[in-house]
Formats: sequence, structure tokens, C-alpha cells
Amino acid sequence: MKYNITKWLSIAAFALTLFVVAPQSVQAQCPMCRMSAESNLQNGGVDGRGLNNGILYMLATPYLLVGLVGFIWWRNRRKEEEL
Repeated sequence: MKYNITKWLSIAAFALTLFVVAPQSVQAQCPMCRMSAESNLQNGGVDGRGLNNGILYMLATPYLLVGLVGFIWWRNRRKEEEL
């Protein structure tokens, strides 16, 4: 059982490392937001540059929170099994 958990945690850590180290360009905007951002950039503005990153961070936040709660639950459960 312990080997199985270690295996899955190492796979998850490897996947997270790949996600952070090798990001790919992702278009996560609705067409209207994209047109607005492109128009702003063409007119010399800088407001549209962080729009995609902001959307992706907002998308990742719930997954990180669920993962954190799951890790805390798993750690506490493991401590109870050791006693």
C-alpha cells in the first residue's frame, strides 16, 4: 500500500514539474475578450498581456485547493494508521 501511494505521488510530482517547466501557449479566452485584448495591444496598450495567464491561474486555483485538502486528509489518515 505504501509503495502504491509513493508511486502515485511521484507521478503527480513529475507531471506537476513538467507542467511548470514546459508550459505551452494556451488560448483560454472567449472571442470577445480576445478581440478586446488584441485591440488594446494593437493600440499600444499593455492590458491584454496578462489576461491569458490570469484566466489560467483562476482555472488552476480550485484544483490546487482540492489537492491540498486531499493531501492534508491523506497525511492525517496515515498518522492514524501508524498509531
